[in-house]
Amino acid sequence: MTEKSVWEEFFDAHAPIYEENVFTKNTIQEVNFLTEELAVRDGGSILDVGCGTGRHSIELARRGYAVTGLDLSAEMLARAADAARSKKVNVQWIRSDAARFQLPNSYDGAICLCEGAFGLLGKGDDPIGQPLSILCNISRSLKPQAKAVFTVLNALASIRRNANKDVEEGRFDPLTLVESSECTPQEGVAAVAVRERAFVPTELVLLFRLAGMSVINIWGGTAGNWGRRPVDLDEMEIMVVACKTGEPLDGDGARSRSKLSAE
Repeated sequence: MTEKSVWEEFFDAHAPIYEENVFTKNTIQEVNFLTEELAVRDGGSILDVGCGTGRHSIELARRGYAVTGLDLSAEMLARAADAARSKKVNVQWIRSDAARFQLPNSYDGAICLCEGAFGLLGKGDDPIGQPLSILCNISRSLKPQAKAVFTVLNALASIRRNANKDVEEGRFDPLTLVESSECTPQEGVAAVAVRERAFVPTELVLLFRLAGMSVINIWGGTAGNWGRRPVDLDEMEIMVVACKTGEPLDGDGARSRSKLSAE
């Protein structure tokens, strides 16, 4: 990773104000929910992919779990490490691309939340191959029957929100469910051109299956409103609870590359 990717550039610049986002204010309640769903034994190991500034990793570690936090952004990880030291907890921090990592250990559970990795496409990333690679990497890092919790962008809402004009002007691709936009990391910093991939529940079941995981539940997953409830058509995020039941595809999932892009 010698040259910064688009999302690495964005999150490095966004790191100083990340904790100001409204969706970061429910960490305790979210970790209560996660520990119930993951059902990891006391002292067990949990992998946090796209950990950002470490709010979930640190709270899980505070409760006695052995946590590894992985993120693309060095600035996010630096803030996570500072926060962990201030709270006197130990977390293993790893800087890596979620689509390209390999870890030596197997974990009792995993989380990938708040679009920290899954659904964030680089400029040349394939909209099927790249998220499948992330799922396969996480699956390879899990022990058999270990559970994982994801929150992902809700394509049902994307479809309802966008119009034909958005398709014509290149902001939304209905074939890949990719939205293209410019995001400003913080005031005074130049906007960054980004691509975000949303998902429908049926394809999530198929993608997880290809990665060797079985979907147990799909619920509404918008930050601040997690619950064991149906997905709202207009909400931002979907929650997926899955269990490792098989082996993921070999390689990086390239055999599933999409030919659907209108680009």
